Amino acid sequence: MGRASREKGKRGEREAAAELGGIIGVAARRGVQFHGGPDSPDVVIDAAIHVEAKRVESLQLYPALDQATADAPAGKVPIVWHRRNNKPSVVIVETSRLVDLARAIVAAAEGR
Repeated sequence: MGRASREKGKRGEREAAAELGGIIGVAARRGVQFHGGPDSPDVVIDAAIHVEAKRVESLQLYPALDQATADAPAGKVPIVWHRRNNKPSVVIVETSRLVDLARAIVAAAEGR
């Protein structure tokens, strides 16, 4: 991965943190990336949500979901935040986890 790609990824992580934290109303920041895995999430957010941020033009959807699921600690809902150039961002979650995501957002917004 080249320097430009790494920098774009970092910008995407900061963008995801700002956007998701603002929408949910909780603190969020870019995670510290030393190595992959659950100890270094892309976005650290005060909610029961594990965020995999992808700032790419061509998203490999299922591998991204697989990565989010594998990296998510127990009790956190894995989601993929994605944005390509000149397009709005989207959040992707497995349909079976949609209610869990809604509950995590409500709980975070209520300060639980």
